[in-house]
Amino acid sequence: MERLFNSLKKVLYWVSVVAMGVMLLLIFMQVITRYFFGYTFEWSEELARFLFVWVVFLGSALLMGQGGHLAVRLLPSKLEGRMSGIALQLFINLCSCAFILLLLIQGAKMTRVMTFQTAPGLGISMSAVYVIIPVSAVLMLLYLGRDTMKVFREMREIKRKGNPVVSDAMGSLANAEPVRHEK
Repeated sequence: MERLFNSLKKVLYWVSVVAMGVMLLLIFMQVITRYFFGYTFEWSEELARFLFVWVVFLGSALLMGQGGHLAVRLLPSKLEGRMSGIALQLFINLCSCAFILLLLIQGAKMTRVMTFQTAPGLGISMSAVYVIIPVSAVLMLLYLGRDTMKVFREMREIKRKGNPVVSDAMGSLANAEPVRHEK
């Protein structure tokens, strides 16, 4: 399974690199033709913009696979190796899954709606541009599923070792005395 994810990572990387390279060449060509010849190709700016959208979404999926997205790691690093850290990571993954599912559903809707609209410069259906949103969401869900399975394996390992939860923040809260409110 890990070989599949490594192959996917290589494909995403090279597609992103090629798309970025083509985008940069198009922009460079557009600047040169505008200033030296007073002419620009009407499709070049549009294609560069569409490639940028694809690079962003493919790059997001690639970063998801490498754990490279921006994150505040203060609390997870403090709870690392504990059951409460596992619970926090599962909660984070659940929230990520909810967001990515929203991206998938809304991206699929947008792709369907944009089927009838065409790009003025290229003459292609706009759904060809927006299809990257649900595609990248599926890729992100695959990577998130892999990461969640790692969390469950870590949880099983902690349970197998028999690490005490009493030293854990949640364990100490569970053993605390109830607060009585006087009227």
